[in-house]
Amino acid sequence: MHSAIDEIAGKQCLVLGAGGFIGTNLCRRLLKLGAKVQAFGRSKTFPEALEGVTWISGEFSDHAAVARAVEGNELLYHLVSGSLPESSNMDPAADLSANALQTLHLLEVCRVSNVRKIVFASSGGTVYGVPSHVPIPETAPTDPIAAYGISKLAIEKYLALYRHLHGIDYTILRIANPFGPFQLGHRKQGVIAALIQKALAGETLEIWGDGEVIRDFVYIDDVVEALIAAAIHDGPHRLFNVGQGAGRSINQIISGIEAVLNRGELPKLYKAGRPTDVPVNILDIALIRRELGWEPQSDWLASLSATAEWMTNRLGYTGMGVV
Repeated sequence: MHSAIDEIAGKQCLVLGAGGFIGTNLCRRLLKLGAKVQAFGRSKTFPEALEGVTWISGEFSDHAAVARAVEGNELLYHLVSGSLPESSNMDPAADLSANALQTLHLLEVCRVSNVRKIVFASSGGTVYGVPSHVPIPETAPTDPIAAYGISKLAIEKYLALYRHLHGIDYTILRIANPFGPFQLGHRKQGVIAALIQKALAGETLEIWGDGEVIRDFVYIDDVVEALIAAAIHDGPHRLFNVGQGAGRSINQIISGIEAVLNRGELPKLYKAGRPTDVPVNILDIALIRRELGWEPQSDWLASLSATAEWMTNRLGYTGMGVV
């Protein structure tokens, strides 16, 4: 992406939620492209991975801290999520407050701080709800069955409102199910990381339902390239799906993990399904391919192997035989 290097180099960028999985990978890529990166978050999960960025510790709910972080940045990545899909229905009001309401405060800060563009990481896995057909285009109905997805949609609408009222440009990426290095399996997000971690520890893999739930899994390197492309895009479209454009069941994921770990069949325990899990979610990525020139480049098993190798090294396992 030579154009990305030209347009990102020297740009002052702020990554909100930089201590997380996507944020860590994005900061590293922005630095390589020559951007001046400020990172805001509660804590750095991998401090050594963020050398070279200017780190600002703070809570997203601390409006003064957010305002100080935003000041002087022309490009802002909003990766903060204050809840999880599976727990959001337990307290929808808290979910709304942690996500949409705090984002409104952020937009007010951006309005007075001369932020030129916001790239928002929405959720391709939750905003559509139970789809009438797959793959799911951006124009499909949005009927989430989790409060998490409703909050993401509300943020999308507020971004459009602030562009209409105040001219703040934005791009929204509805990201499917990302996986890869710097994702840990104990954070209740990232089924691939969770399964690999249990496999490496020799534990039984716990599967919600019969394992035939189908998801669109996309490697983190591809997600980061989509985030970079979104930052420099200036066309008429502001909403894009980001995924592999293909689905895999949890049982297929486990088969892939068994293949790359080269340890034979892994022990499994099937449990009752969860009410927030839609049966199938595969995103249509034709629009982003056409308008941004982006498409996933990563090979499935190679990406899975790289993820397993990173987790093996990170967690200190030896003799795991990652292929």
